[in-house]
Amino acid sequence: MPLFFPSATTTTTPVHPIMSTVPHLPLEVVIHILEEAYLALDPHTILQATLVCRDWSVPAQKLLFSAVTLASQTSCLAFAAAVDHATPRGRMLGDAVLRMRVVLDHNQPFGLSQHSFAHAVIACPNLLELNLALYGSASPGKDVVGLPDLLRMRRPAPSFDETTLELLRSGPSIRALTFANWSENQTSVAQLLDVWPSLKALTVSGTPPKLPGSTSPFSCALEQLRMNFQTSPSVDFMKWLLHNSAATLRVLELEREPSPELLEYLVEAHGETLRSLALPAATSHDHAQAVHKCMQLQELRVEHAWATPLLYKRLPAGLQHLALALDQDTALQPVLDAVRSGNNALRAVTLQVWESGEQNPQLPVLKLLCAYRGIELKMTKDIRLFRAIGRGDRI
Repeated sequence: MPLFFPSATTTTTPVHPIMSTVPHLPLEVVIHILEEAYLALDPHTILQATLVCRDWSVPAQKLLFSAVTLASQTSCLAFAAAVDHATPRGRMLGDAVLRMRVVLDHNQPFGLSQHSFAHAVIACPNLLELNLALYGSASPGKDVVGLPDLLRMRRPAPSFDETTLELLRSGPSIRALTFANWSENQTSVAQLLDVWPSLKALTVSGTPPKLPGSTSPFSCALEQLRMNFQTSPSVDFMKWLLHNSAATLRVLELEREPSPELLEYLVEAHGETLRSLALPAATSHDHAQAVHKCMQLQELRVEHAWATPLLYKRLPAGLQHLALALDQDTALQPVLDAVRSGNNALRAVTLQVWESGEQNPQLPVLKLLCAYRGIELKMTKDIRLFRAIGRGDRI
């Protein structure tokens, strides 16, 4: 049987693959999707978005780097490599950092050093908020997990050296500082405050600071101040801190009960400008009087489940948001009277519901009254959420 081979001149019709057109979402839609995931605290989704395509990668990476945490020397070195300004990508990521959380733990073998911390800060020219936690060093054999706060604060920690302070001064002008000092060092907070005259919001906790040796008062005009010291700072320190804030302080949050002298000073010096006040308790006549002197208040938050009825007798006329704690035995009648009176501008009531709080016999009445008055009633069992509701806008 003869064999047949195709001629060299035989032509075949080429097969062209059908190219599918990949749809491209507008960039503003991509950014909106990513921002929704960011606001929903879903970093995994944002991380996955960096792998979708080139259009998604850059905005997703910027969101991931907008808030960073550095808790060790290893993590800081990796961060420094990522934001290396010698490369376009490094400059982009460094510029994207807006909020930074840093842990300086002198008790850890690979703890972040002061100089590395300062270099990380100056690599982020657009940094707005810095959250810094300082831990002292325990003696060998005395590092016990779960020690009470007072014992942890007896650990020594060095002050910031001049090289670190000069590096920080050469960096971004941050607007919000959170400093948790879990060491016996009482000068660190004053050192940091001297670095940033641009501050508008300050949150300080842990070891109460001492009055700096310098006679010059703190230069910043603060708008927001939150304090959670183990013991009340001195009135002299507060006068130094708030010397230039008489006309600007709008938000004051005290997570631990202040001394009577401190509360009196804060209200007398700044009550006229306060728009938001948070107290751990309002159980006395002095507490009620302090609130009544803040005539421009728009928000009041009290965390203790029992408050003196005097508190609700003369609420500021412009009060829009009342946040209080509730347990089974909380006396709600003074609150009901305040809501019913209409002598204020209430728009919202928030309840921190402690254990058995839902069994309070007057809670159904409060729900009906708020609905009748058109007042929004919010309830939560998460104290962190309760503290966050209604806070001032992010600086």
